[in-house]
Amino acid sequence: MLAPLRALGKPGTAGRRGPVPRVAGLDIDRYMGHWYVIALIPTRPERGASNAVECYAKAPDGTIETRFRYRPAQSAKVKIIKARGFVRPESGAAVWGMRFIWPFRAQYVIAWLDPDYQSVIVARDKRDHVWIMARTPTLAPQAFDLMASRVAGMGYELARLERVRQTWPEAPEATH
Repeated sequence: MLAPLRALGKPGTAGRRGPVPRVAGLDIDRYMGHWYVIALIPTRPERGASNAVECYAKAPDGTIETRFRYRPAQSAKVKIIKARGFVRPESGAAVWGMRFIWPFRAQYVIAWLDPDYQSVIVARDKRDHVWIMARTPTLAPQAFDLMASRVAGMGYELARLERVRQTWPEAPEATH
């Protein structure tokens, strides 16, 4: 399925472009909640992960409480990574600094969001990591291919994009 799209994300294009796009007019409250990770260019803990779900909740201080719930392998015990998102006000809420370890913050850019807030692409200007996420554990093949082509259009190498296995014997409510 990805093979025809890989040509769009040609090797050597990452890093030669300016910033990734930013969603304008993001409704941060509507963005909160559970997002299933459909595909990604992973960070170290995400490699080989399954049943990956990111959950966002607004904290009283305006930051974003983030929980990343996943299984390192399909039969492994659930792990949770907590982080805190710091929304950059000048970005219209589309750019966050994500803090996993104090005082460091990793860039988190909401680069594309469907109008119904059902699927999203989170990217980074470095083009080292990207996440395709949805409100449901799966995307229709055509919807996935369209999102993958958007990722390629942002300058990512699609050969590095990995699908995340989503098999749900447990209830999604266990993610928060």
